[in-house]
Amino acid sequence: MTARRPAPAPGLLLDWRDSSHWHRDPRPCRYCQRPTQLRDSRGKPADKVCAEQALAQQAADTAAAYQQTGHLR
Repeated sequence: MTARRPAPAPGLLLDWRDSSHWHRDPRPCRYCQRPTQLRDSRGKPADKVCAEQALAQQAADTAAAYQQTGHLR
């Protein structure tokens, strides 16, 4: 049996201190469309708050689906 890691606290899913999250050219955030120099973990333009809200929503949706079906798709 493998040990589960505890879920990270909100706001700690992405390490925004890493230089890979910064780009010198502002681009529209993929969520709110405002210009941002930040990039998410896939390198797509995303404000910190927008990206973390999207990750939190995905986690909530996954948990809800698991509770409804008893398994992940």
